[in-house]
Amino acid sequence: MESRYTINKHFMEMTGYYDRNGKLCTLVTETGRTFIVDKSPLEIINDNIICVGYDLKGATKTARSLLGNIYICPILVNPIDRIVLFPTLSSKHSECVWYNPVHIKRTSSLNRQTFIIYSNGRTKLIKDKLASFNCKIKQAEQLEDMTKI
Repeated sequence: MESRYTINKHFMEMTGYYDRNGKLCTLVTETGRTFIVDKSPLEIINDNIICVGYDLKGATKTARSLLGNIYICPILVNPIDRIVLFPTLSSKHSECVWYNPVHIKRTSSLNRQTFIIYSNGRTKLIKDKLASFNCKIKQAEQLEDMTKI
């Protein structure tokens, strides 16, 4: 178990994970490994945003200002490395999964669910409908494009 985590270009996804004591931790998946971090997903995101000089509240406000007042909003986590993440549910929900759209190479519909193919060849089937998931990817890509310097 890691005590902290810096979101980097290998980051693919993360989700909440309760340890045996009931503490909310995070299951992080990178292109070459999967591991647990002893912080919640929002703590990891906030720690990473603070490292580059702003905070989660400001990042959310900026994204909503640029994209419109959308409910499930992508976040620019690292403007230097151009890393944008998007959530599947409300960011406060423990089952929320955060994705890096850069590593999502293809999506398709399978039994009214979304089948994801990642850049490293791994696959995943999620309960989101394809149109909804693809819309979230597009919003994250738009945020990344709108914040280019």
